[in-house]
Amino acid sequence: MLRVEGVHKSFDDFKAVSGADLTVEAGQMVAVIGPNGAGKTTLFNLITGQLKPDRGRIIFNDEEIGSLPPYEICRKGIARSFQIANIFPRLTVFRNVQVSVLSQQRKSTRLFRPARTMALDETRNILENVGLSDKTDTIAGALAHGDQRALEIAIALGNNPQLLVLDEPTAGMSAEETGTTMALIRRLADEQGLTILFCEHDMEVVFNVAQSIMVMHQGITILQAGPEAVHNSRQVQECYLGGA
Repeated sequence: MLRVEGVHKSFDDFKAVSGADLTVEAGQMVAVIGPNGAGKTTLFNLITGQLKPDRGRIIFNDEEIGSLPPYEICRKGIARSFQIANIFPRLTVFRNVQVSVLSQQRKSTRLFRPARTMALDETRNILENVGLSDKTDTIAGALAHGDQRALEIAIALGNNPQLLVLDEPTAGMSAEETGTTMALIRRLADEQGLTILFCEHDMEVVFNVAQSIMVMHQGITILQAGPEAVHNSRQVQECYLGGA
């Protein structure tokens, strides 16, 4: 579904990504790991169009997308969440998701039909799927941290994605919230056939969930393999886990 081939990105003299390679097969849950500054978020920004690669290729469903703007990449089937929950804090939970659905349906610029009457069933279904159906009228900014992350996933689902890109989906969560969020992500992947690409610092989460793990170090892909091979790799231990 997704191939990243020899991608580079520099900011002045700083090489944030300097040879990233990644393969994501349809239906997989793929994790990207690496120490702080390894280039994970920059890579996700390149895949989703927030940044453009200096060189290399990003191919989604056999189409080169590296030069496309974010909204076109989104419409092709890639949705994204961020390290810090990216929601509309002053809108209700329902309106947050409804805006996403209307955008995906290209109805967000219709001036002569009230938005409150549109995409109601689709919005309710998404909120039920992520466990927020009892909070539809809650102002989004008043939600607990875990519920805000669930809402961000719901907003992403409103774009009807094939590939869901999650940047540290459990950041700042308690152990209980982490378990709930990862259970939600796994259920959505199973029930809706989503392909998931995520980066995460919690190694227990990564090795329990991911089917394939890509390891970055100083902007370079040093390995992509199954959890057991990554766990046993001396190179990974030295570069990321601090030695054997």
